[in-house]
Amino acid sequence: MNSEIIFNADLDSTSIYVMKVFPANVTTVWDYFTKSELIDKWWGPKPWNCETIRMEFRENGIWHYAMVGPNGQKAFCVVKYGEINEHRSFDQESKFSDEKGIVEPDMPETKWLFGFTGVEEGTKLTVNLKVSTKEKMQQQLEMGFEGGFKMGLNQLEDLLAEK
Repeated sequence: MNSEIIFNADLDSTSIYVMKVFPANVTTVWDYFTKSELIDKWWGPKPWNCETIRMEFRENGIWHYAMVGPNGQKAFCVVKYGEINEHRSFDQESKFSDEKGIVEPDMPETKWLFGFTGVEEGTKLTVNLKVSTKEKMQQQLEMGFEGGFKMGLNQLEDLLAEK
C-alpha cells in the first residue's frame, strides 16, 4: 500500500505543493530523480512511459524526454535545471516541446523546486510548483496533472519497495 501524498493546488497563487515520504534513504531517492535510467522507470502515469532523449543533470543542463503512450503516441517536454544542492534540493523549469526540444508556446510552463529531507521513515520529498498563469495552471490540472503526478510518485514508491 502506498503512503499518503499531500497535493495542494492554489489557483489564485498559481502554485502547487506536493509532499510524500518514501521508504528509502535520500541518496537512493535522489538518484531516481537525477539519473535517466532510473527516472525513466517511473516518471509519468501508466500506461505511458518516460523515454529520455537527453539528460544533463547539472546547473543549466537540459533534460529532454518523451512520454510515450500505449499506441506509440509521444508528448515531449524539455527541462532546464537551475540550482542544484546535492542530495538536498534542485530546481528546474519545464516546458512542453516538440521532438527537437522546441518549446510549444501555447502550453503551460512550470517552475519546480524539489526538496529531499532524511526522516525516520526514509526520505520526505517536497515539490513546490509555480505555473506561469492561472489559465495555464487550469489547463495543466485539466490535463490530469494531479492524478498523473500522484501515480508516478506511487510507482516510484513501489520500485523502492522492491529494492
